[in-house]
Amino acid sequence: MKRIAIPVLLVLFGVIEVATTEAQEPTFTSSTNLVIIDASVRDRSGKVLSDLKKSDFTVLEDGKPQQISVFEFQRLEGDVALAPVPAVKAGAAIPAVPLRAASAASPTPSTAAPVIRYQDRRLVGMLFDFSALGIPEQARVQEAALKFIREQMKPADVVTIMSASNGPLKIVQDFTDDKKRLEEVVKGFQTATGSDLAGVSGNGGDDDSGADTGSAFNADETEFNIFNTDKQLATLGAAAKMLAAFPEKKALLYFSAGITQSGFDNQASLEAAVNAAKRSNVAFYPIDARGLVASAPAGDASAAASRGTSTLTGRQQQGQRDSFGKSQETLFTLAEDTGGKLYADDNDLALGMSKARDDISSYYILGYYSTNGKLDGKYRRVEVKLSKELQAKIDYRSGYYGEKNFAKFTATDKENQLQQALMLGDPLTDLSLSAEISYFRLAKDRYFVPFSVKIPGAEIALAKSKGHAQAELEFIGQIRDDHSKVVGVMRDGIKMKLAEQTAAQLASRPLAYDTGFTLPPGKYSLKFLARENETGKMGTYETKFVIPNLAPDSSELKTSSVIWSNQRQPLVDSLASADNRKKLVEANPLVQDGQKLVPSITHVFRKDQNLYVYMEVYDPVVDAAAQKPSVAATLSFYRGKTKTFESQPVRLSEFAAKRAQTLPLKFQAPLAQLATGRYTCQINIIDETGRKFAFQRTEIVILPAVKTQPAAPAL
Repeated sequence: MKRIAIPVLLVLFGVIEVATTEAQEPTFTSSTNLVIIDASVRDRSGKVLSDLKKSDFTVLEDGKPQQISVFEFQRLEGDVALAPVPAVKAGAAIPAVPLRAASAASPTPSTAAPVIRYQDRRLVGMLFDFSALGIPEQARVQEAALKFIREQMKPADVVTIMSASNGPLKIVQDFTDDKKRLEEVVKGFQTATGSDLAGVSGNGGDDDSGADTGSAFNADETEFNIFNTDKQLATLGAAAKMLAAFPEKKALLYFSAGITQSGFDNQASLEAAVNAAKRSNVAFYPIDARGLVASAPAGDASAAASRGTSTLTGRQQQGQRDSFGKSQETLFTLAEDTGGKLYADDNDLALGMSKARDDISSYYILGYYSTNGKLDGKYRRVEVKLSKELQAKIDYRSGYYGEKNFAKFTATDKENQLQQALMLGDPLTDLSLSAEISYFRLAKDRYFVPFSVKIPGAEIALAKSKGHAQAELEFIGQIRDDHSKVVGVMRDGIKMKLAEQTAAQLASRPLAYDTGFTLPPGKYSLKFLARENETGKMGTYETKFVIPNLAPDSSELKTSSVIWSNQRQPLVDSLASADNRKKLVEANPLVQDGQKLVPSITHVFRKDQNLYVYMEVYDPVVDAAAQKPSVAATLSFYRGKTKTFESQPVRLSEFAAKRAQTLPLKFQAPLAQLATGRYTCQINIIDETGRKFAFQRTEIVILPAVKTQPAAPAL
C-alpha cells in the first residue's frame, strides 16, 4: 500500500468541546464544517522550517484556489518547561485556545471560530487492547508504559489512555501531562483478563445458565467481529474517530501481539481503519508486545507436536516463520499507510514508545472554508504548494470526502454513486458487511462460487408506507483475476416490505444475501458494495481468494469448501432472489429439494439451534468389485486439546446425480448438549478404498439460548 506521510487532513466540525465528570467518561464531540490541513515543512537537510508565513502557502481543492482562513504553527522542538495542562473539575468546561485567523474577514459568519486546545503540545494516545494480548504481553506492556511515563515523557507531551477488552472501546483518561494520574490509570489495569483473541483458539465460558460469567462473547450484532480481525481493526478505527475533533497531529501507540488476517476477514476493514486515521489526523504506531522472539525448531509446549517429517524437512520451521511474519504484516501496513512506524523485535518496548513520540515534529495548521458547497459526498483532492523560492519538502493529506445529502440524489446520481464507489480505492464503511466465499467443483475446469453476505439489521433504516415498514437495498460487485481482468459482475436491487412484527425484530438480527458465480481455478479478488436507499449508507467488502485446481489425481483426497449453517429455508420463502436464473439455481449445491442452506458466515451459533454442515468429496477411489466408493466421515468438537463431542460416522457410497465423482457430505448436530464457549470443529474424512485421509477445521462460538431468536431472512 502507498505510504502516506504523518501530516494528514481532516474535516473539522466547528467548536471542539471535551467535557468530563466523575460519573461519566470523557467524550470528544464536534459540529460545523471547516477543512483543516496539518502540513510539515522541511528543508533539504531535514530541518523543520519554522518561520514561514501564510503567504508562503497556496491551497487548491480540485484545482481551485482556496483562501486560507486559519494559520497556526505548532512548535514542538526543545525540552523547555511548559505550563501544566489545567486540571478539569467535574462538570467544568475544558479551556481551549482559539486558532489565529489568517484574515479577520475569512471565517463565515455562520460558523463558530475554530479552537485548539493544546498549543505547542505533542498529543500521544495509548491504546491497550487487552483482547488481543496474551497474559505475558499484558504484563510487559503495563511495565513499559509505566517506564515511559516516569522516565521518558517530555514537557510538551500530553497523553490520553484508551482501553478495550470484551466490551466497547473506552477513554480511561483524557489528555493530560499529570504523570501521577497517568501512573494510577496504568497501574489500575487488571492484567490476565480479556485475552480471548490473543491465541489461536480461546477458552470461552463453561457456564450453561446464560449468566454473564466473564465470557468473551456478546449476544448482539458484535457477533460479526468475534472471530476475525475486524474486531481489532474496528477498535483502531473507533480510537481514531474519537480523536478526530482535535486538529493537532496525534500519535496512537497500539500495543499488540500481532494481527493475522485470514478466513473471512474483510480487507475493507483494514482500509477503513487506515482511512479513519487519515481523516482524523492520527498516525498508528503499533508496538509488538512480544518483543524479540526465538522460535523452537520443533515447536514449544503451547501446541501439540507436529506429525510426519515436517520437523525434519524444515517445513514446520518455515511455517512458524511465515505465521509470525504475517502477524506483523498487518501492523506494518497500518503504520506505513498512516505515516507511523512499526516497532518490533525489541524487548525495550518503552524505547519504541519514545521513538514514536519523537516522530512528531513541529508543523503548520492550515484551515479553509471550501468554495465547493455541493453535498454530493464525492472525494475532493487537496493540494498544498509552497512559494517557488522555497526549496523545501511538504507533507500533508491530499484529500477528503465532502458531505452528502442523499435525499436529494436523483436516480442517475444514485447509480453514478454506486459505479464510482466501485472504482474508488477507498472503501465505504457506514454499513457493516460480513461475507463468505466458497467453491464447489462442477466440472474439471468449472467451479460454482457462492458468495454470501450478512448485514446487521440494526444498521438498516426503514421507511413507512401504507402501514408497512419498507427498505430498499442495492448491490454491485466485481470479480477480477490475477491480471486485473473483470471476469464476473453482479448488480442487484431489492425492495422489502416488512410487517410490523418483522420490522421490530430487524434491529436484533442480520439480513442474509447471496449470489453466485461460475469460475475456473485461479486467483481472484472481489469487491462488493451494498447500499440502503433510505439514508444512503454504504458498505464495502473486499477480499482475495483462490479456487484450487481439484483435478483428479492419486496424490490426495480432494474436498470442497465447508458450509457451516444454522438455517435451512424454503427457496420460495426468500424475501427476494439474488439471481433468479434457473441454471444458476440448479448449479448451486446449497439449494437441494427446494431448500436453501444459508451460511452462518460469522460462525456464531446458539444452544437452541442445530448446526448444519455441508461439503463435497471429489474423486474417491472406486472399489473394483463393488463399483462404489467407500468414504467415512465424523464431526468432532474440541475445547483446546480436549475432544468434547464426536458424531457417529457418516458413510458415503453414492455419487450425486448429475455430478460425476462427487460425494455430498452432510452433518446435523443439535447444540443444546454443548456448553457455551469457543470450539474447534474438525471434519475427519477417510477414503477407505483409496486409503486417503483429509480433514477440515474451523472455529465456532456457541452462545446461550434465547427464548425467541428469529433466523436471518435470506434476501
